[in-house]
Amino acid sequence: MAEIRSTLEMVLERAARMEAQATGGFSGQEKEKEGMRLAAGFLRGEQVDLLAALQKCLPEARGDVKKGMVAALLRNIVLPRKVDEAPNAEKAMQALREIGRDSGDLAQVFTEMKSILDRYLSHRDQLKKQLEEQFAQQMMLMEKSLAQQTGMKMKLQPSQHPKFAEEWQRIQLELNDQYGRAVEQYKEFIAKHLAP
Repeated sequence: MAEIRSTLEMVLERAARMEAQATGGFSGQEKEKEGMRLAAGFLRGEQVDLLAALQKCLPEARGDVKKGMVAALLRNIVLPRKVDEAPNAEKAMQALREIGRDSGDLAQVFTEMKSILDRYLSHRDQLKKQLEEQFAQQMMLMEKSLAQQTGMKMKLQPSQHPKFAEEWQRIQLELNDQYGRAVEQYKEFIAKHLAP
């Protein structure tokens, strides 16, 4: 009977170890999600001190929480569609800079990323103005033609030309690809550098 009990005890011990391993992996995912929630709260403007939250974590959970924070913050560094979207990326970079403040070489990376995002907006605006100027000449010819046909003067905008939207879409795709690749390279570098 003692032999059976010891086998049963061994089975129970093994089951307990397997359960601990399974919940350990699950808690790692939970800790990562907690890091994402903290970062999202910070980005929404809640009073969240990410560095203090990291320091409060148990040492074995700190890496997972940090990984979640970094992932959530990096997801918010994107090419802005409008000027008012740029502060979201800057806020995410500020938080990443704080999390990785012991890494001196990251400061230069964030400076370069901000420069890329700023140049992207100005380059996009410049290309749109050039395209509008290009189509403005064609629109003047269309206005004259319509005035002769209808006897009425009309003012047409370059964006009303059927080919304008098509050409602008092509230009934006090229621009997004070019600048997007540069931003992604920096984001990969930051993710590797801040990996626990």
